[in-house]
Amino acid sequence: MADLTLTKVKSIKSPAEKLKIGSLTIFLNSVLLLFSLSCIFPLVWMFYSSLKVKRVFNADIMGLPKDPTISNYVKVITNPDYHIGESMLNSVRTTALSLFFIVLFGFIVGYILARLKFKGNRILYVMFLMGMLIPVHSLLVPIYVVFNTAGLGNQWFTLIIPYVAFGLPISVFLVEGFIKAIPIELEEAAAIDGSSFTRTLFNIIFPVTKPILVTIAIIQTFSCWNEFSFALVLIKNVSLQTVPLAMTMFKGQFASDYPKIMSAMLTTMAPIVVLYFVFSKQIIKGMVAGAVKG
Repeated sequence: MADLTLTKVKSIKSPAEKLKIGSLTIFLNSVLLLFSLSCIFPLVWMFYSSLKVKRVFNADIMGLPKDPTISNYVKVITNPDYHIGESMLNSVRTTALSLFFIVLFGFIVGYILARLKFKGNRILYVMFLMGMLIPVHSLLVPIYVVFNTAGLGNQWFTLIIPYVAFGLPISVFLVEGFIKAIPIELEEAAAIDGSSFTRTLFNIIFPVTKPILVTIAIIQTFSCWNEFSFALVLIKNVSLQTVPLAMTMFKGQFASDYPKIMSAMLTTMAPIVVLYFVFSKQIIKGMVAGAVKG
């Protein structure tokens, strides 16, 4: 009874301690709030600046628009010289096909490395991990030479090849760690019931790995949609350019229409931003699950 009373006395904080804790909490929350505002403000500034005309923007860069207009958005979308609609369709096609192969190959290779024991298993796994460490820009020139020699450059499928190649290492790494945590008894029970290897792989294991596969798909969507270096080097035809290349069409040699540039950026960012907010919880869940189970 005495020990219980002593514990209650210790748990009661003095007014000075409460004031100290409260002040520290307010300070930390204020720092986090300022940090959040510093991250959000550039997007807010881009949005209200896109509602200005060039003359008003140059006169007052930071000020709010007095006469907001959506003329910049109309020009960006309707002007055929900017190729925004065509570029977005190219990005959608390239991203969708790249995601399909990244998820499919990443799942199959990750399963093989996690479950099948063969000579060179770990060597192959380490080679995939090394792919995560190689700087992409160091391979631009060799890939450009190889693609031009093989006649693979400046085609509608050109960007899919490097996107899949550079997206596989992280995909294999996450899938391999996730599958290792799945009880092997699940596959043994399926084998006893007469299930074939292919059926077990795609009808039993594939649905179980859905959380990590969705996470991989979302992460690679951001990567493929925003990729610029390979698109700049390997694509020369304007009709095949992706969204990042289309953004370069808005910068002039001597002057730039920044409100129009911001309108184009926000227009092309919209699908990715919406995708992120819709699947943000899934991204965090999948990454944590892969890290813990790995």
